[in-house]
Amino acid sequence: MAPRTLTLALIRHAESTENATKPAFYRDPRPWTATAAHALSRDLVGLTPRGFEQCQWLRRTLPDLVGPAPAVWTSQYRRSRDTAALALPGLPSEVTAALNEQHYGAATYMTKRELFATYPEGADDRRLRKHLWVPPGEGGESLADGVLRRAGAFLATLPTLASTAAAVVAVTHHTAILALRTLLEGRPVTDLVDEARRRKTPNAAVLLYRLRDGRFEAADVAEPDC
Repeated sequence: MAPRTLTLALIRHAESTENATKPAFYRDPRPWTATAAHALSRDLVGLTPRGFEQCQWLRRTLPDLVGPAPAVWTSQYRRSRDTAALALPGLPSEVTAALNEQHYGAATYMTKRELFATYPEGADDRRLRKHLWVPPGEGGESLADGVLRRAGAFLATLPTLASTAAAVVAVTHHTAILALRTLLEGRPVTDLVDEARRRKTPNAAVLLYRLRDGRFEAADVAEPDC
């Protein structure tokens, strides 16, 4: 028999080396090609010692929030996969591009100065309408279009999981969480972008939702103490 509710836990990956040492990645001029920069972000950026501690906090905290055996999904990025492996050891996880960070295309790890000098035609959107800004080059996607569509595709799969799992854990990224919250909470993406300018979702924070009668409702928020 299918569970009457489905719990969804959105988790921003634990602190990464990029989070902790941004100047090391955003150098001017950028020392890497766009393709190499994106590969670096996706495949090589791992967790800091603090990120490891945050994963230990998640390991202690998640059983009370989602039960003993949630279905686990992660993005393709190493920092997301590592967070899931450390926080939920022994549980299999599914990897999906739907939960990936926003793809910044040719702008990946490019400073604003270099970006605006190289691609002046997109400068106003980047400065004033960041949610609509489409990064230049192959793979570039805006928050309000590409990331939002991926978030919608992921959420559309969840009701079918209610027959086999009582909870789903999705380990993902800042921009993907903005898109997911837009759809889950029925709020304009601009409101969430404005909130994020004041305070981003902390690394390893858990945003909890419950599906009842075909609709998700916000249930709880838990943030690490480390």
